[in-house]
Formats: sequence, structure tokens, C-alpha cells
Amino acid sequence: MEELLKKTEPVKLESAAELRKTMDGYFTRLREAAETRNRKVAWCTSVGPAELLYSMGFEVYFPENHGAMLGAAKNADKYIPSAVAHGYSPDICSYLTSDIGAFLQNETPLQKSGFKSVPAPDILVYNTNQCREVADWFGFYAKHFNVPILGIHTPLSIPELSPEIIKSVSEQYKNLIPGIEQVAGVKFDMDRFREAVGLSHDGCALWRQVLEKAKQIPSPINFFDSAIHMGPIVVMRGTTYAVDYYKILLAELDKRIKENISAVPGEKYRIYWDGMPLWYKLSSMAKLFAKLETCVVASTYCNSWVFDDLDPSDPFESSALAYCKLFIVRSDEVKETVLENLLGEFSADGIIFHESKTCARNSNNRYGLQNRLFKKTGISYLEINGDLNDPRCFSEEQSIIAIETFVEQLAGKSGK
Repeated sequence: MEELLKKTEPVKLESAAELRKTMDGYFTRLREAAETRNRKVAWCTSVGPAELLYSMGFEVYFPENHGAMLGAAKNADKYIPSAVAHGYSPDICSYLTSDIGAFLQNETPLQKSGFKSVPAPDILVYNTNQCREVADWFGFYAKHFNVPILGIHTPLSIPELSPEIIKSVSEQYKNLIPGIEQVAGVKFDMDRFREAVGLSHDGCALWRQVLEKAKQIPSPINFFDSAIHMGPIVVMRGTTYAVDYYKILLAELDKRIKENISAVPGEKYRIYWDGMPLWYKLSSMAKLFAKLETCVVASTYCNSWVFDDLDPSDPFESSALAYCKLFIVRSDEVKETVLENLLGEFSADGIIFHESKTCARNSNNRYGLQNRLFKKTGISYLEINGDLNDPRCFSEEQSIIAIETFVEQLAGKSGK
């Protein structure tokens, strides 16, 4: 019986232990900087100019990563009301409201890692390529800590990456430098920036290889693994730490492929996940799909940290290109083409669109894209309602029934 139960569980990656060490190292460096002030601390958006900040000697903290931690800890709904009482709408990004709410309550999961509170920033730097919320989010903390805030304002819904757009964003990168220099107390060093951009490129290239291992049938990794193991490319992009970790993870995936070990034992069906993770249900969702012998092989979310257009020989222009090429920034026409290609590349039998109540920018089923994609590919889709952090927006029972029914329909369609 125990062996039967194990067969319905996703197979855990051994690299998880090394991931914990890598992430613990990151938080240790951040805590030491915050406590000793031996290094300045910069806050950065998750797809912001981290390479520039690392190159100028900052330890870099990412509030979105903290938001995901709050969601995964399953207590975001405890904090969101405090932000709402502070004037923030419950309909805006629940990363923002849970993060600010936790701060107002003087609580953080980082306290388990020895932090007294989130690390006080010396400067905040954002990029609106994700959404406008990040500017408002960072603005709250800039006022509270009375520190400088700088931003890059990227166009949204970009159909074509014109030279004018790339030049505009590239110039905005350059315009950040004087303000960052003033806080850092050091002059910008082009060689160090090139080095950070090169490390970021290498880390992103390795991360792409990790994700592309899921093209293998059966897949050695699933979306739920990737959502956890993407930590280093989010918070340590531009450092050797991310590069070193993904070499370890890749070696394990290659070993799995060689030994025919799949992330989901008995994989029969392959699903693409579009939209944000349900952070508070990550583990239970992984187990549900494993029980259904279904592997969620790829996702829009995890692919959003593949910035292999970065080029140290042209660091500003290539940074602008990489961060404007981001899926969330593009027009629906471009997104449709990207999704069509990914569905084919990963041999997907179906696609699940997660309609995240508080994350409109990452909910791609609001303007008919799902129907257009189905007409072009014939690949069935399911829409589920939920949220990235707020569990009150998610009906687990209804979603489980919907997913189970969807997989049954795939079985009937495929004859597997």
C-alpha cells in the first residue's frame, strides 16, 4: 500500500538540499548587510536591473520574492486586511497587499532566518515591465524609510521591439547610474557591469536548459519543481551563485533522463500552465496532478526569467532588449504566437489558464486569447479562478473537480 501511495506522489529532486544551501547563503548575506551595514542594501523588482545593482556592490532584496514566501506560508490572508485598512484595494496585487500588510504587523517569514524585520533599504529601484503596482509598492517603502526611489518605465503591450523602444529603455538604465552612485558611494564601473550581465546571461541560459529538459517524455521536472527551483535566478541573477546552482540541478536532470526517472511516475498527460502559481496550494496541486498521472511540463511564469538576450559586450542595449522581450510586456498577438510554439515544443495535451484575481497582467485569458489559441492548435484548455496569494479567491473543491474532469476529457481525446 505504501509503495502504491508513493507512485502517486511527484518524485522529489535531490538538488532541493543544495537549493536550500544556496538560498540560505543569499539570506545570510542579506541579513549581515542589514545588521552590520558593511554593504548597502538595494530593493529591486524581480525583473528589474539587478545586474546593475550587484555590479555596484549592493546586496539586493526582492519584495516579490518575499510576497511569494508569504503566499507559500499560507498566511497572506492574515496580512492583506491590514493593507486594505491602510487604503489599498483588495483587488490590486496580493503580493503588494500581503507584503505591506505583514510589514504593518511587523511580521515576516524571514524572522525564522534571524531577521528582525525585512532589511531596511538604502535605495529602491523598480521596472514597470510587470505592472504599475511595483512603483506604488516601492513608493510606500521609499516614504517610510525616507530613501531614494528610482525607476524604469517600460511600455506595455509591445507588438514589435522597435529600435526606438530599446533605445528609450536603454537610456533609462543609464539615467539610473548617478542616483545609484550617490547612494553606493562608488563610481559606476563598466567592467563590473559587464561581468554581472555576463553572469546573468549564463545563469539564464542554464535556467532555460533546466526548463527545456521538460521536453523529454517523460519529463524529469514539473512546473511545481520549477516554481521553487527558480529562486536563484530571481534573487541572484548576475552572480556566480545562480550559475553554480543550475549546473548542479542540470546534472541531476540529465541523470534522471538517462535513468528514465520522471517527475510524475507513469506520466500519461502533459499540461502547460499559464498564469501565476497558486503559492498556497503548490504542494497539494503537485500531488493532485501526480495522482492523475499528469505532468505540468511548462509554464509562462517560469519561462519569464529566461533573459539570454543579455550580452556583456553591449550591456545597456541588451538589458533593455531582454527586459522588454519579457512575455508579460508583449501584445496579445505576440503572446499567442509564443504560447502556440511552447505548446508544440513541450508536446502539451492541454493548457490550464489561471485567472488570478489580483494579477491582471499575468492572467492571459481575459481578452479571448484562449479561444484564438484553441482554434489554431486544437489543444484543449481549462480556466480556473484563483489568485497568486489570496486563498479566499480560490475554491479548491471546484478546481479539483474541474481539473479531474479536464484530464478525463484529455484521456478520452487521446485514447491513452
